[in-house]
Amino acid sequence: MSMIQEFKSFAMRGNVVDMAVGIVIGGAFGKIVSSFVADVLMPPIGLLLGNVDFSDLAVTLQAASEGAEAVTLRYGVFIQTVVDFVIIAFAIFMVVKAMNTVMKKEEEAPPPPPEPSKEEQLLTEIRDALRAR
Repeated sequence: MSMIQEFKSFAMRGNVVDMAVGIVIGGAFGKIVSSFVADVLMPPIGLLLGNVDFSDLAVTLQAASEGAEAVTLRYGVFIQTVVDFVIIAFAIFMVVKAMNTVMKKEEEAPPPPPEPSKEEQLLTEIRDALRAR
């Protein structure tokens, strides 16, 4: 089998395609959450803390000089990233929890009783015939 055919059979398996779709949706979801945190959640929190813009929070380790930019420790951006992570992790937790609940309900449903064997069916017919006499 050539390498191209082998790659094609690998790439077209259901699990790989499902994983690719999940990665694309996850990336889009991450962007939505990042925008929510940066543009909706953090401004009111910053306002409550005295008009603080978290993206501007930084400690200057070395001031800018000729030909070199300032070296800063931007902990405000880090705070926003941590909030992003917590929201995404919580959302994933809720999805997994819902899936586990659905799976548990499916497991709890009792299986249907097994079909009687041909011998049992024949014996039942004989019994019913004897009762009918």
